[in-house]
Amino acid sequence: MLNAAEETRDQGTGEPGTPRRSAVRRLLRRFRETETGQALVEFTMILPLFVLLFMSMVEFGRAFHTWLLITNAAREGARVAAVQSDLSTVQNRIYDSFCANYPSQCNIDPTKVTITTTNVQGSRGSMVSVDVAYQFEFVTPIGGIVRIVSGGNLSAPTIRSHASMRLE
Repeated sequence: MLNAAEETRDQGTGEPGTPRRSAVRRLLRRFRETETGQALVEFTMILPLFVLLFMSMVEFGRAFHTWLLITNAAREGARVAAVQSDLSTVQNRIYDSFCANYPSQCNIDPTKVTITTTNVQGSRGSMVSVDVAYQFEFVTPIGGIVRIVSGGNLSAPTIRSHASMRLE
């Protein structure tokens, strides 16, 4: 059995005869003495950076994939043009290079593709060139976030590729 001084000491500050603390003060003291909640605060500070990093990786991967498709499309178009094919055959080969079934199953939006050809069905030995441009669009709000944070503007790039070959 505890006497009154020991009971007060166990529930208060430890000094005999001091009053009991309120429940809120005890809770705050317990949080102050432990590190409960510290990880949550640190996580909320780092989370925006992780989200921005993740969105950057997603957009970089998409842009790199699109660049590969556009580069391959220009090369395919130049190869078809080099064997004296007409303009419609060249354009169809370009679209077929990034579409499994044009226009329904395409890896990129064909309405944003611009094709420029030079010297198609020209004289043998001269150069034919094919330029393909694609207006890339972000799928994440990374452009708006960069605008808010830095005050600048991150606009979606135009991905371009050029291929030229000698006419056979």
